Amino acid sequence: MEAWVRCTEAWMFLLLVAGGAWAAPVVQRDARGVEVRLEQPARRIVTLTPHLTELVSAAGAGAHLVGVARFSNYPPEVSSLPVISDSGQFDLERILGLKPDLVLAWQSGTPRDAVSRLERLGLKLFVTDAARLEDIPRNLEAIAALAGTRAAGDSASRRFAGELQSLRGRQRSAPPVRVFYEIWPRPLMTVNGAHIISDVIQLCGGVNVFGDVAALTPEVSREALLAVRPEAVLGGGSADTAESFSARWATQAPPLNALPGLHIPPDLIQRPTPRLLTGARLVCAHLDAVRAARR
Repeated sequence: MEAWVRCTEAWMFLLLVAGGAWAAPVVQRDARGVEVRLEQPARRIVTLTPHLTELVSAAGAGAHLVGVARFSNYPPEVSSLPVISDSGQFDLERILGLKPDLVLAWQSGTPRDAVSRLERLGLKLFVTDAARLEDIPRNLEAIAALAGTRAAGDSASRRFAGELQSLRGRQRSAPPVRVFYEIWPRPLMTVNGAHIISDVIQLCGGVNVFGDVAALTPEVSREALLAVRPEAVLGGGSADTAESFSARWATQAPPLNALPGLHIPPDLIQRPTPRLLTGARLVCAHLDAVRAARR
């Protein structure tokens, strides 16, 4: 009888472990330096930006998403999930109603007061950021750890790091090209050297002509643009096509109208996700064309 009891207890223990009841706590330090602790891996995740929705899916945890930011459109299946934000405003009541055990925020884009308010309401917030391409695999690994999908997250991280290293190797000896990146046409806005878009430009042998400006996304004048003498213009406005972007720059007053206006689909250059390498390859190809035209 005693042996039967011990055997039954052993089977119950195994069943509990298999069911996750004995899952170990998860601890990750976020972009704020805050140590976020979950008693078990997250099973209900809300994302406050579209790129975080992509990262969760890339980390193998797409099945755990229960609410996403507006404009979350990749992978396609996330388009059917409940939307918890609109024009930068968050529906706190709806977020609470989804009962998430993890909310992912973006340090550079999610208002601090929104993060603080969600935390005061008792939700677990993990804040990410990405200023450099190398931050993307680290974010994948952190999200995968929090969601209990380490194998998938580590695989995605290694794949991204390998492709990035390969691209760096191919572009290492490329002659520099002076680049202006347009994020908004009126008023004319760009990015400084601390932005991840600038890191993509540098990866491809480009030089961000406004890299030394203090503001992350400064407004610049036509006169300032003329003074820094760009050789190419890149842009990723959602309202643009490749044809309309090039045509708009062709209508600029001389000598700006002579610059090649090269469009990059915004989701491939403005979202710090694994797809950013697809955007980087387009940037590199565009800058290679500018180099070829010099000859």
